[in-house]
Amino acid sequence: MNRGAFDRRTVLGLVLLGALAFVAMLWFIGQGDTDGGPENGQAHAAGHGLAGYAALADLLGRQGHTVSLSRNEGRLDDEALLILTPTLNADPDKLAEIVEDRRYVGPTLLILPKWFAFPLPAGTRGSKEGWVQLLAASKPGWAARLDGEIAMKPEIGQLAPGSADWTGLGLSGALPRPDEAMGIEGGDWATLVRDSRGRDIVAYAADDGCYPVLDGAAGFTTPGEDACESDKWNVTVAFEPDLFNNYGMADRNRALLAAKVVELAREGQDVPVVFDLTLAGLGGAKNLLTLAFQPPFLAATLCLLLAAAVIGWRAFGRFGPAVAERRSIAFGKTRLAANAGGIVRRSGRLYLLSGPYAALVGGRIAAALGLRRPDPDAIDAAVARLRPDAPPFSALVRRLETAQGAGATLRAAHALHALERDLRR
Repeated sequence: MNRGAFDRRTVLGLVLLGALAFVAMLWFIGQGDTDGGPENGQAHAAGHGLAGYAALADLLGRQGHTVSLSRNEGRLDDEALLILTPTLNADPDKLAEIVEDRRYVGPTLLILPKWFAFPLPAGTRGSKEGWVQLLAASKPGWAARLDGEIAMKPEIGQLAPGSADWTGLGLSGALPRPDEAMGIEGGDWATLVRDSRGRDIVAYAADDGCYPVLDGAAGFTTPGEDACESDKWNVTVAFEPDLFNNYGMADRNRALLAAKVVELAREGQDVPVVFDLTLAGLGGAKNLLTLAFQPPFLAATLCLLLAAAVIGWRAFGRFGPAVAERRSIAFGKTRLAANAGGIVRRSGRLYLLSGPYAALVGGRIAAALGLRRPDPDAIDAAVARLRPDAPPFSALVRRLETAQGAGATLRAAHALHALERDLRR
């Protein structure tokens, strides 16, 4: 027995590492996380550039909220606070449809885009993946095409110096770029935060819904339940993204304001927070791998993985070190004869050996008796003289030649061989 080429622990570690890597690869493929797309520097919750909202997602998570980033359009109907961060070239019809479908499902916080962000030039000292430079600000052209309860016409302008850039919810402070601040004037919006020009930069739709939490923060009196829809959820819009993006999270007051707006948008309900990534072009369609890692199929996947682990452990622990294999065909005349006999037996042609075997034994008996040729009559006469009690040679030959079946043939051949052995003594 030879020792294995590798230690058992080493082999086990390699097998486990490979299995875990394979399962992880399947999971990432199922979740659509293999392309590295989130770090494209754009305005979404997976981006760590100035225009992204990764800092806001992290802040909310640290505050104890259940926060998730969604690439699945199916989660647009979740009973959660859905934070939408569309791009400058978003489809207004699709955005309006999402907002409208959620009015009786859950609250919605819409953060408008503003910046044209581009990755830093290659080789920029101290830069990290996803970091960008903000080249210009622009109002989203699709915003003016929205109508109904979310009709809006945002404008970008410079704020007057000498006073706080924004005020609201008991807080005030400066904007990162007061020369390119975005807000709206007029419209059916209830103000939460204003800039120094009196424009709304955070507001919620003043429709026929009942929003006592938001109304209290805005200084309004909520109508009676008979005068508003209690089942309707609010739509809150941040017209100035620099209060919520990574650029804005660098200031404590802006971070506190963003957290307050999120809390108000939840209307005092314990609902999770979902950042949508599909409007930023990072959506992922469901496939079989996606379903395999989601209930109810997750249970079957775990059972399959457990069964594979048991089979692998059984295969690993069943045998010891490798043993040198024996030859399938051994050396020697005996083995050669045995193999040839096995071939004849399997072919079912054993009766064809009767004549040649009788002639072979007859020749050896004639030589042992000193006869010139193997004549059956001469052999019978010689056998009768030497072994009167032995059966005649010719009778044994006829028995062999007329035998039917493998068993009878072998018994007749054994009798003929016994006569030869008896005469050789």
